[in-house]
Amino acid sequence: MGRLVLEDVAALLPQQRDMPARPDGELPYDWEMVLAIRRQIDDPDPAWLDRLSRITAPALVIAGGPQSPIPQDRVAELAGRIPGARSETIPAGHLIHAADPEAFTETALKFLRSPR
Repeated sequence: MGRLVLEDVAALLPQQRDMPARPDGELPYDWEMVLAIRRQIDDPDPAWLDRLSRITAPALVIAGGPQSPIPQDRVAELAGRIPGARSETIPAGHLIHAADPEAFTETALKFLRSPR
């Protein structure tokens, strides 16, 4: 059976549509992508959350901690909706694999190599 590793992904819950202002300075992500997916974030298909409970693969959700722009309570909620999912926090921000590749790789490999 396969395994699933998710990196700093929030549960998508309906919220008031609010087009965010672009943060100042150079960004470590594609701002145009933020604008392109905004509707999916603000008004997600309710089936998306329901389907999380159907995941049968062992899953690990790695959260980016307080430096991440992703609400960490929503990352925890996503992990809680996947049956038996494990959750780890690496306080490196949203792009954990780039900001702390050693910790990300170590955490992911430990999970992928574990018997369960």
